[in-house]
Amino acid sequence: MIKKIALVLVLAMALTGCTGNVELDKPYDKASSPASELLSERLTPFAADLCVINTGTMNDGGVNAYAYGYFDINGEEVLSCDNLFERVYPASTTKIMTCLLALEGANLEEEVSIGDAVKIDVSGSSMSGLKTGDRLKMKELLYALMVPSGNDAAASIAVHMAGSEEKFAELMTKRAHELGATHTNFTNPHGLPDENHYTTVYDMYLIFNEALKHDEFMEISSTPVYETEVYNETAGTSRKVTWKCGNGFYKGDFSLPEGITYIAGKTGHTNAAGFCLCLGEADERGNRYISIVMKSPTYEDLYGGMINLARKALV
Repeated sequence: MIKKIALVLVLAMALTGCTGNVELDKPYDKASSPASELLSERLTPFAADLCVINTGTMNDGGVNAYAYGYFDINGEEVLSCDNLFERVYPASTTKIMTCLLALEGANLEEEVSIGDAVKIDVSGSSMSGLKTGDRLKMKELLYALMVPSGNDAAASIAVHMAGSEEKFAELMTKRAHELGATHTNFTNPHGLPDENHYTTVYDMYLIFNEALKHDEFMEISSTPVYETEVYNETAGTSRKVTWKCGNGFYKGDFSLPEGITYIAGKTGHTNAAGFCLCLGEADERGNRYISIVMKSPTYEDLYGGMINLARKALV
């Protein structure tokens, strides 16, 4: 398959090391990237299994959103996209990277003591209901992170693994760049608004694609409801908790086309980011796809767009 110029451009910054913070409404100039450098043989191993763009797929997906992409993993092709390389706020899709770092660097059976990092005073913040003094396994904490999209869980993971949210965010950005997602910068583990916390649809594809290689990620991010018992060391008591996923496909608000199966996903929403969703899918032949929609204006537009993208796998 010919490596289209779009893939060449998105990898350019990985080689030059340029990751400057630019205002979100001033996307980097793709035409200025040193594409000729990227034609060297040293890129071949990195790019060999990544999706590349067919220029005929631009903005033809029936999606009402600022940016989106539909990626055929088996065919190594972008089936539809718009503003694939423009900066967007990721909101809670940030937690895909938080979960990935935990899966790569933590013992899922280790006990984690919850501290004051769970005290997040942000209006509308998505929480899992963790309390200072709680104690639970890292794997349970990942369910708290991904199923109800707990910002308190994200902060607790960050502090446990790196000592602070800021240091953990640095590790997140470093890992993103290692994956080729060099137009991403994380400042926190949960996705709460920050003008310097940004990504692109293509970068999120790279991160999500890596996360899907972990069976635990597939298991956790495809769980609609999770129940467990949490022990609180301070009170010396236990309580049962139930976490529910806010994904519209799991809630029954929407359905994927017949023949397409949901295999993993993560939602996100803030006023600045709009409605966001990273979704892993499979067809009846076992072929896999990744749908990413960022900054859709409404909940209905987000899922309507996702459904329209999924139909492309059936053509």
